[in-house]
Amino acid sequence: MRISLFLILGFFVAFNLSAEEAIGPNTDSSNQQILDFELSGFGEQGKKTWEVKGNSADIFSDTVKLNDIKARVYGEQDNVNLVADSGVYDKANGKVHLKDNVVVTSDSGAKLVTDSLDWQQDIQRVSSKDNVDITKDNLKAVGRGIEAEPNLKKVKLNEDVKVDIKDANFSFAPQENSGQPKKEAQEPITITCDGSLNVDYEKQVAVFNKNVKVVHAQEEMYADKMTVSFDIKGKSIEKVESVGHVKIINGENTTYSEEAVYTAKDKKVVLTGRPRLVIYSSEGINASFGN
Repeated sequence: MRISLFLILGFFVAFNLSAEEAIGPNTDSSNQQILDFELSGFGEQGKKTWEVKGNSADIFSDTVKLNDIKARVYGEQDNVNLVADSGVYDKANGKVHLKDNVVVTSDSGAKLVTDSLDWQQDIQRVSSKDNVDITKDNLKAVGRGIEAEPNLKKVKLNEDVKVDIKDANFSFAPQENSGQPKKEAQEPITITCDGSLNVDYEKQVAVFNKNVKVVHAQEEMYADKMTVSFDIKGKSIEKVESVGHVKIINGENTTYSEEAVYTAKDKKVVLTGRPRLVIYSSEGINASFGN
């Protein structure tokens, strides 16, 4: 998800300078207004780097308030669009606050939706306390609160996280060599956690924390912490490492351990730390194996 919010939100600074050059500095406490504005920025050799449109801009001594914002940034690897009902740029600290129907999309297919978004220029961070919805390829993530680098290469969803992933080859259960795909293979993988989700898209790793639960068809896995390694290009899960109070439910059978590692290459789960298997018997007797 190579979205450069740094470039997108940088237009606020450029807009402030352009607006003051156009109408003169605001020397009193009353605001000045521009209607139906359209601004563009250009880089080397006259190449357009960004453009922003809006219905109105109110310029105060300390802030610039924008309404009905539509921006587009032309990046080296990806172009990005941003829309928001309104925004406020604080001249003193360089902070930008966008609110109401904030949507960031990239030409490559990434999308972020939230009710508000803050950008802190000094520490290069975007954040929100509201619910956030992120989609990219075969992954959809929702959660409450976000902290991220401006280019979204590293993202942290703070709590109440839910991630849906489509991966036809994923299964905790052993695969049958029948030549036919399992019926449940088409079911989405749903991962939830009460704590934070930290995603590093460059390293292709996602870390889920606190009361983690994975649901896939008739299979379930529980753990205190779960690290998922994924392949963006292949749109697949490569490895799942679970730690702390691990429980795997496959139909009517349940496995317990302190740690579990699932690898997609061989479709195996390796259990360590006092593993125990409980098998349901049709005669009404539970058989338990382990140490």
